Amino acid sequence: MKNNLENLFNPKLIAIVGASETKGKIGNSIAKNILELGFQGEVFFVNPKYEKLFEKKCYASLSDIKKEIDLAIIIIPAKFVDTIVDDAKNVKNFIVISAGFAETGKKGQKREDALLKISKKNKVNILGPNCLGLIVPKIKLNASFAGGLPKDGCVAFVSQSGALAVAIMDIAKKENIKFSHIISIGNKMQIDEIAMIKYLGNDDSVKVIAMYLEGIKNGKKFIKIAQKVSQKKPIIILKAGKSEKSQKAITSHTGSLVGSDKIVDTAFSKARIIRAKNLEEFFILIKLFSNFNLVNNPKTVIVTNAGGPGVLATDNFQNKSVKLAEFSKKTKKQFRILLPPESSVENPIDLLGDASDIRYQKILEVLDNEDIGNIICLMTAQDQTPTEKIAEVIVNFSKKSLKNIIPVFIGGEKIKKALEILNKNNIPNFSFPKDAVDALNRSYELQVMNYEKNNSKMKTDFDNVLDKNQDKEFVSQIVSSVKKNNRKILLFGEAGEVMKKYGIPVVNFINLAPNEKIHSEIDFPIVLKVDSDKVLHKTDKQGLILGIKNMDELDESLKKIRNNFSRENVIIQPMIEYEAELILGLKRDPIFGAVLVYGLGGIYTEVFKMVDFLLLPLSKNEIKRNIENSKIGFLFKKTRGKKVGDIEELTDLLFNFALLAKDQKEIKEIDINPLLIDKKGKLLAVDIKVIL
Repeated sequence: MKNNLENLFNPKLIAIVGASETKGKIGNSIAKNILELGFQGEVFFVNPKYEKLFEKKCYASLSDIKKEIDLAIIIIPAKFVDTIVDDAKNVKNFIVISAGFAETGKKGQKREDALLKISKKNKVNILGPNCLGLIVPKIKLNASFAGGLPKDGCVAFVSQSGALAVAIMDIAKKENIKFSHIISIGNKMQIDEIAMIKYLGNDDSVKVIAMYLEGIKNGKKFIKIAQKVSQKKPIIILKAGKSEKSQKAITSHTGSLVGSDKIVDTAFSKARIIRAKNLEEFFILIKLFSNFNLVNNPKTVIVTNAGGPGVLATDNFQNKSVKLAEFSKKTKKQFRILLPPESSVENPIDLLGDASDIRYQKILEVLDNEDIGNIICLMTAQDQTPTEKIAEVIVNFSKKSLKNIIPVFIGGEKIKKALEILNKNNIPNFSFPKDAVDALNRSYELQVMNYEKNNSKMKTDFDNVLDKNQDKEFVSQIVSSVKKNNRKILLFGEAGEVMKKYGIPVVNFINLAPNEKIHSEIDFPIVLKVDSDKVLHKTDKQGLILGIKNMDELDESLKKIRNNFSRENVIIQPMIEYEAELILGLKRDPIFGAVLVYGLGGIYTEVFKMVDFLLLPLSKNEIKRNIENSKIGFLFKKTRGKKVGDIEELTDLLFNFALLAKDQKEIKEIDINPLLIDKKGKLLAVDIKVIL
């Protein structure tokens, strides 16, 4: 962004182009919001139809205002917008509310392209077009056509959908979520999610960045910026499009495995972005991250006045990174002194149904000296339960403790006043234990990701790799030769040479041209397969014969394959005894670039889909951590004294494969299936497809 966005989000002088006195019109709603909700800056109206609006002078054009305008809000038909922006030499920031741009088709796209060209020429910032506007509660500015002004807080919400922004504002009132900004980016012609993360990341008033996105423009830059900002503050994104059809890719297993949403998951993980599964979880995560400390200590205690809900809460810790804390004998002894004999002094701590606020207070005081990070105060409103007093205990204790004290008050009308006390003190209640535990778990996992990233010693990365084992020029010559012959797929012999140049081990093979006889010694048993750019899945097309044990069987099998594929090469390979079949693949994504796929291979690859993904750039440490946490991580850990594969070898192979993806951009897709782990634990590429 060439111009600073500060005046866009903190304007002192605003002009509204298309302001109106007619009720129901957007120009009327925005004008009233700015005039009536407490904005202290100067406001000008621009509309040639009026001499006066809201008892203020109305101007015919922006240029008639003889002052530098911080922000101009445009609410006029789309066909006039470019002229207005181009002529306004006294304005550097615009919000274009008007619809009728790229969202409407080719004609609208041309209009948007023309507006973008003007913005670059005049070096101006444009939010939108086709957006709701923006709201900054701190300065009492509602420059949108949504009603009301949310409470001032620390959550910056950025939305691609104006309607969703309005709904979230409404829900936030009930959930007591407070905002530093609400920004609708609309078509994000110029100011997109990257610009917003960068700007909000540097705003000290913002504790949490929450976003609703339907698409991402520049995947690589998005990851790079988000990686920096997510180390300072959490980024929570609700991303639409989970059920979106994956790009058509029928040429290889890899293509069918890599759907766009899986790539988004991988990108968010790489950038340490917290992805909300749905709108409900989006609010739960915002509540936790905006009101509580990030979870550094995963040990958690449940304090409850109800045994059943306590047990249900315990179940939610299964397979989580946050754990229920264990108590020492000394601590349990303290609990027994303070609690009735019938109480449980394990975790969860059962205070019993007649628990008073004093009982909660005493137990919290003991827990404050324990090595724990989080206390879930679970309460059901029984007839004798002093709900408001228990809420006050939590409020007072939260003010002095460094631990996260999280209320989970279950009920309706009976807990209404208690919730008012909590909300007044900026402590949100979680309606169910699962919500609190899941959110705590996401918070802790974010801290772990940041710790690993900040403390890993990068052995090497793409910037300091020496071209020792890679011959880029040789591979480029193979690729050029294939393209000259109007082929898009490399033969196995060509693909094998490409892999070898990048340190990827390939099984030994003999390549026979059509009608060529066997001249070499053969060690049986062997595999015979057709080598053709027209036959990708050999098993389906009867182009693969396994377990050939002698020369007679070889002659017969060779005859059979050549009858079916008379003009194609034939490959002879040894039968390999192996421990596991893997798959390794490359796919180019239009948003995020090269995507590496690895996991369980073989004929059931697309059935089980036990694969994981990597995005460039990569360090060896990052690859190794990914393998350890992957679906095939168990293959590289000792089970009953035995490891199937060597994690260091797979790490090196994936790193070399990533270098190949980086260097050879004309290669669009690679599919190595199977990549075998042999009986000695060594990796061998057996079948390779390379698509240009």
